[in-house]
Amino acid sequence: MAILQAARAFVLGLPPDLALSWGLNRAIFYAAAKRGFKGSLPPRRSFESIRTKPISEERDLYYLGDEAAYKTVIDGRMYFTIGGKPQTVEDFEEQIAARFGGAFRRAWEEAIQLVQRFDRDVLLSQKSFYEKVYRPMRDELANRWSQLIPSIP
Repeated sequence: MAILQAARAFVLGLPPDLALSWGLNRAIFYAAAKRGFKGSLPPRRSFESIRTKPISEERDLYYLGDEAAYKTVIDGRMYFTIGGKPQTVEDFEEQIAARFGGAFRRAWEEAIQLVQRFDRDVLLSQKSFYEKVYRPMRDELANRWSQLIPSIP
């Protein structure tokens, strides 16, 4: 989930470091949602406002399409955050990229190429992205990407 969400954010225009923060943030968010989490969700945006302004920022919120994440700024750099903890590039590298050994770049490029094949409206919709990109591809990508991971002797 983290890699595909990061690729989605990158294809929609976020710089690489912020895209990685988004990817890890969304992976954490969906894992928490599966378990059921407490707290309120950010307000939803209308599809018309998404079409006219696909990426939008408010004081504490950042919208990518119809999906929102909380944000914070540390030392002049923006990060996405859950539960007061920012998701940094270093966190992404430790929690996601490190699993691939030296093969992360290959998985990242494949994810970007995959996401680029989809219509922008699919990428701007949380539901459409899940139903048309993530869910149909997750098992195949997990299997293919696990082949890239060096085995532990």
